[in-house]
Amino acid sequence: MITTAQPTKLARLLERLDALRSRATIEQLTEWLGETDLTTSDVAHYVRFGERNYLRNQVRGGEWYHLLVICWRSGQRSPIHNHAASTCGLKVLTGVATETKFAFTPCGLIKAVSSADMGTGEIVASQDADIHQVSNLQPAGQDLITLHIYSPPLLRMDTYSLTDGLIREYMPIIHEYTMGGGI
Repeated sequence: MITTAQPTKLARLLERLDALRSRATIEQLTEWLGETDLTTSDVAHYVRFGERNYLRNQVRGGEWYHLLVICWRSGQRSPIHNHAASTCGLKVLTGVATETKFAFTPCGLIKAVSSADMGTGEIVASQDADIHQVSNLQPAGQDLITLHIYSPPLLRMDTYSLTDGLIREYMPIIHEYTMGGGI
């Protein structure tokens, strides 16, 4: 597990995550994220953006979770993906996230079945074979910052295309930063 000095507002959430001895449920992650009153300034150390792609910045990880701050510039989006044996809870810290959900069609392709915008403080959770995409579709210059919990850690996921029926394995890159004393 990576240990670093953490802001006080993160303490209760990290206690709960560190106490996990099995996979967290959607209900647990939704409740725990709902109880956090974190702002972007509380996780400022982990706020880093990529110029071409969104950036996954690890706050802390353990055997049963990863806690990430994900930073998105306008126009950046995740691949269309599932969570392949992981539960994910997402809370918007700054900006508006657009979540698009997908389902398989009879011919084996996927199609969008719903899309919703989520503003600051809103939470969404999904797991396993749920297929979705998260995007920052705000005007240029408006950033999106989200807090994510993956339980167990999301080390691989399946990605999908709108134009073919192929399912590809993807291993997301996680950026780790230490503060106040290191690992």
